[in-house]
Amino acid sequence: MRGLKVLPSGRPGRGRLYVNLPDGQAVAWYDRQANRISVLADDHREAVLAVLRPYLSGTVSIGPPPVPTAAEMRRLAMPPDADLAPNRPGEALLAELEHGTAGTRSRHRLRQDLTAQQRMGDAFDALEPDGWRTLHCVPLPGFGRIDHLLIGPAGIFCVRTLPGRRQRAVVGDLLLTVGRAEPRPDPRWIRGAAARASAVLDAKVTPALAVVDASRVETAPTVRDIRVLQPPTATPDLVGSPTALKPPDIEALFAQARDTRTWLPATPPPRSRPTPAPPSRPRSNPAAP
Repeated sequence: MRGLKVLPSGRPGRGRLYVNLPDGQAVAWYDRQANRISVLADDHREAVLAVLRPYLSGTVSIGPPPVPTAAEMRRLAMPPDADLAPNRPGEALLAELEHGTAGTRSRHRLRQDLTAQQRMGDAFDALEPDGWRTLHCVPLPGFGRIDHLLIGPAGIFCVRTLPGRRQRAVVGDLLLTVGRAEPRPDPRWIRGAAARASAVLDAKVTPALAVVDASRVETAPTVRDIRVLQPPTATPDLVGSPTALKPPDIEALFAQARDTRTWLPATPPPRSRPTPAPPSRPRSNPAAP
């Protein structure tokens, strides 16, 4: 059939390819990761194969669309403004730089924090072909925001990212020190945030600190529960970790974590004021005899 158009969606080279009629109606799509063609209209089957042939590789399965999983149903039912997946690394810092205070020193620190989060965020996003899912700037009541939340074969990681400023960084049990700056309670904070995230997701969450552009990073030997990451070694370190989650578990946890309503407490409905009862009518006195 002439007139079929192939339109990509998602990230270049990774998303689906949709086959649409001239009026825009989709008749099939090709999932590159699953190497499967889902056909919505069987009478267009041969035409769909012909138009998708230049994009196919290897053994391709074809058939009706698969039954949606519980994770996919949850994603489809989620309001667009409740989805955390589109968040960019440092999303909150971008807004603060645009609309925040005009102090030169504070804005310089914000830019350093933003650069560090963007660099680590890009490294985490690059793990997607290896089965990882990443969320950025996740709200966590009582703790502010989680810089990055990683869900992948090695488990779930709650990551706080810090700029090393080309100085020595020392990670202790309770404090982290960069150069001669005042020690910060980041190790204690990330432990609390990971414990809170674990309670929300009902799954084990490992705390992690990512230090970007430090001259060297020293970790106290007593720090065994926190994963310390750096941009050059973070990807091989995570990919080479022992497997703890299967792909269906990863997708189910990602569908739960990407929903803002998972993290924020439900807002109780406003209480309606009780309607006052109408005033009772005065009793009329019986007529005197």
